[in-house]
Amino acid sequence: MMFREDIGRTFEKELAMIKDERLRDMVIEAWDMAAVEGGWNSFDDLNRMPYTLLTETHGISFIDHTKAVTAGAVGLAMAQIDNYSTPYRIDMDRLVAGALLHDVGKLLEIEPDGSGGHRKSRHGMLERHPISGAIIAAKVGLPEEIVNTIACHAKEGDGRPKVIETIFIHQADFATFDPLVYLNKGDLIE
Repeated sequence: MMFREDIGRTFEKELAMIKDERLRDMVIEAWDMAAVEGGWNSFDDLNRMPYTLLTETHGISFIDHTKAVTAGAVGLAMAQIDNYSTPYRIDMDRLVAGALLHDVGKLLEIEPDGSGGHRKSRHGMLERHPISGAIIAAKVGLPEEIVNTIACHAKEGDGRPKVIETIFIHQADFATFDPLVYLNKGDLIE
């Protein structure tokens, strides 16, 4: 496994929140598989990869974004758990695993452009990251509920049934994306 040690070190804090050791290992395995299938040569390259090609990221990397979405999704869940009795069960292991993997398909969707930047790969032209990420998760044997968090966290999930963790991940994901879109369009009021 090419990137396992780097992934474990980079997401040490987030992975420690997952109580199920087997699930932690499967999250690392999915990251490793996606990096290898995406043709990434080093983990350092992932630290330079922007988390989206849809708007200027102002230096926010794919790794930074993944950590922020994970923290945001956990924060949203904890706000509900701490303030009222939820009428649904929130599985924190599933939430953290899904958040760490929500964009793992981008390792197949984005590639270096050869000039120091990044572009959409051929794979990315054929299928967006929620689909390729869900396929990776299924290959690794992750539970269907976690596959749902990956497959349905973006527009592919519009109108589809979701586990509660998918909703928190979706909200945290767009809370990190929308401010940059507004900023870059000049529509963010400061």
